[in-house]
Amino acid sequence: MTTLLLARFGLEDFVHDLTFAGRITGAVLLVVSFTTLVGTAAVLDHWIRQTFPYSGLVALIGTFAALLTNAMLLVQTVKNGDSAAYPALFGALTAGSACAVFAVWRTSVVIPAPKRVAAALSVSSVIAIANFGYQDLYQPFQRQTRPLITLSMGKAVLSKDRKAFAVPVDITLQNNGDVGFYVLGTEFHVMGKKVPLSREDRLRQQWRTDAEQWRKSSEVNPLSRREIHQPGQLVEAQPWMPYGQWVESKDTFATKVVVQLPKDTSYDQVAFYATASLARKDRLVLQPPLDFVAYSWGKEKVPGWVKEQQKSGLDSLIYRARVHENNAIDERTRDPRFVTVYWRFGTHGASVQTAIGRKGEEDSIATPEQARELVGRYGLVDLFTGPVERTLWDIKSQR
Repeated sequence: MTTLLLARFGLEDFVHDLTFAGRITGAVLLVVSFTTLVGTAAVLDHWIRQTFPYSGLVALIGTFAALLTNAMLLVQTVKNGDSAAYPALFGALTAGSACAVFAVWRTSVVIPAPKRVAAALSVSSVIAIANFGYQDLYQPFQRQTRPLITLSMGKAVLSKDRKAFAVPVDITLQNNGDVGFYVLGTEFHVMGKKVPLSREDRLRQQWRTDAEQWRKSSEVNPLSRREIHQPGQLVEAQPWMPYGQWVESKDTFATKVVVQLPKDTSYDQVAFYATASLARKDRLVLQPPLDFVAYSWGKEKVPGWVKEQQKSGLDSLIYRARVHENNAIDERTRDPRFVTVYWRFGTHGASVQTAIGRKGEEDSIATPEQARELVGRYGLVDLFTGPVERTLWDIKSQR
């Protein structure tokens, strides 16, 4: 049973794992699988025919390899798995392997150069445990990498009738790292602001009132002696990159958005924002397509917290897709996971939020610890740029 399970997991990891360390783990599992197969033959020879003088030693090595690997897989499935069947299976195999090691050891196995054999087993065990723990238990980010979003505004252009103007905005996503990223969701939005000037210096209490607004809004207006900042209003919002696409290592994606406003607009400033929600391609596999599933205001079933946000003026478009784990062990022992993307917009801005979980768990809100675990396991990255602000007085004053 150990041979068959290790061969199955090892072959899948060796062929399909998303990281080099994962493929090394697959190769190690295949080697251990072969070792346990040879150990099975050695056990039979040691008990029945005794034609090979060192069959007892080979049997001891095979049973010990099975014990060590089954124990590590037991820890892995208990820590990360959802199914109770696999921990029970690997628990039984660990107990059986321990009994097999003890039974072979009691037959007074002849071990040539016992110190060398012990040293070889110790070194190989330490290497196997370290590789397994690094890849499957600790699950490090390996090399930290974050793409970069940049915004740049072009020259505003008046329409022919001089009653409106357009501002071109270039958005660029640069991935200078060594890992590709899936694009789960993007949004670009523009906020218009009215900023009248006070005729007199504003008092300290007015600064305090302005500072109290910082905790109530994603926008943070500066404390000013003369400027009277008012809450921004959404002028325009849209995705700027197709959902479910990806940006490979050392790749760049660029697009241009044009924002139009009437020349007599009441806004004094506009602020541009761009965000993106990404997932590392070495931490998960996104199964296409990333489909639209519901409006927050529609008849479809949506999470309760989304309905509560809608009551406060924040609407959502909801998209969902299946995701797969980056290694065969987790893929087989964990329940199916889905990524859900919430594209949110309202009077005071827009944003993208993503969550990964089992189907039917959309109503649950992750704790900070669970959120950090999801970020680490699936390599979720949220990118933000902005505000990039521009005053409109120069445009509005043109004749």
